[in-house]
Amino acid sequence: MNLDLFGEPAAPTTKRIFIKSIEARYRNVVVRDDAPKWVSMRFTQPQQVFEMFRDLRLETKEHFIVLHLDGKNRIVCFDRVSIGSLNQAIVHSREVFKTACISNAAAVLLVHNHPTGDPTPSQEDIAITRRLKESGEILGIKVLDHIIVGDDEFLSFVERGLL
Repeated sequence: MNLDLFGEPAAPTTKRIFIKSIEARYRNVVVRDDAPKWVSMRFTQPQQVFEMFRDLRLETKEHFIVLHLDGKNRIVCFDRVSIGSLNQAIVHSREVFKTACISNAAAVLLVHNHPTGDPTPSQEDIAITRRLKESGEILGIKVLDHIIVGDDEFLSFVERGLL
């Protein structure tokens, strides 16, 4: 052991530097136990998204979910971006696309519920969808649709001409 002039242990001659490392990890999550046989992991119609996530109608708070899709519109993974309050969820472009970039998504589908049961989009829903579409265009990740889940019905932004 090296000692200094006062007999104390001398400071080490090297310094260790620590930096956080990010790792992408996936885990399997059941989103629906009783899905109809025709529901698959490849989406071609908004009805399929609604059928897979219809249990969101039971939630008492808004949940904003982003489905990451590959080049053939197959689900790579999903990200529950935000759990809000009774009538709103905070959604930022950076949070939506952070994980979409990590999963190498070619496209995303946006899904959220309205605990009131009425899937009519609010002005905030329309505005955030527009911002997310613009952000996705910059990143090269297409926003295919935004589905709002109500009690026993849904609204597709694409079908309504809102996207």
